Amino acid sequence: MERADLHIHTTASDGVTAPAEVVRIAKQVGLGAIAITDHDTVGGVREVMQAGAKLGMIVVPGVEISTQMNGKDVHILGYYIDIEDDLLLGRLEHLRSARDRRNEMIIEKLNRLGIQITLSEVWHTVNKKPGEDLTIGRPHIAEVLVHKGAVASVSEAFDRYLGEGGSAYVSPERVSPQEAVRWIHEAGGSAVIAHPGLYHDDALVEKIIGCGVDGIEAYHSDHSPEEESRYAAMAERAGVAATAGSDYHGERMGEMRHQHIGARTAHVSLLQRLNRRG
Repeated sequence: MERADLHIHTTASDGVTAPAEVVRIAKQVGLGAIAITDHDTVGGVREVMQAGAKLGMIVVPGVEISTQMNGKDVHILGYYIDIEDDLLLGRLEHLRSARDRRNEMIIEKLNRLGIQITLSEVWHTVNKKPGEDLTIGRPHIAEVLVHKGAVASVSEAFDRYLGEGGSAYVSPERVSPQEAVRWIHEAGGSAVIAHPGLYHDDALVEKIIGCGVDGIEAYHSDHSPEEESRYAAMAERAGVAATAGSDYHGERMGEMRHQHIGARTAHVSLLQRLNRRG
């Protein structure tokens, strides 16, 4: 009950687990706190907070903002943001619109490659409706590709088409990490660099630290022990928090993305450092 998993996704973005179910699982594995960090949306946070209150679970309202720096996709986690902040909500809506345009570009590329797929099919398959405070991501497109028999697995979909270097990969211009950090701060939250090891560029990570972040996600499901030690040391040198999260998305089409809830945790005392609003 003294551990916190600070990177969890729900069906509000590209996770497969409903918000309230996430709380039940976290309680079952013995966690005392979780942070909900869906991509470019806070659509699932309120439901998780209500479920957490019933089960005695601390829930940190969060978000994972998609940014770009030096042509590379970079994610910034926001903790203890005000989910009622109209300015932040408007900014996130703009990001979701950009994400929708990216998805359309991916669909167009897949069509040119001879794969007949529409964005409407993707929304229908994942049981979401355009215009809701929810996001559609590449894992959802991958799921449709599996259903259509275009690929045998979600992993193959990313390797052949959707991942960096894939034939349908698209990386449109996004906001900068510095902008995302400012947005998070203006909404009363703390900004943390998500999974720095996935960028394979520590010089880039150092530049992002210079954007005024409050922490680095040193402990992540896809980091090696050496990387975790390196980023924890980097956080200490920079005088910022070293956070931890599983990056749980759940099991999609028989494949687990990242790890299960609780795979990476920090002590709950770290939350005091991240809670700028007290």
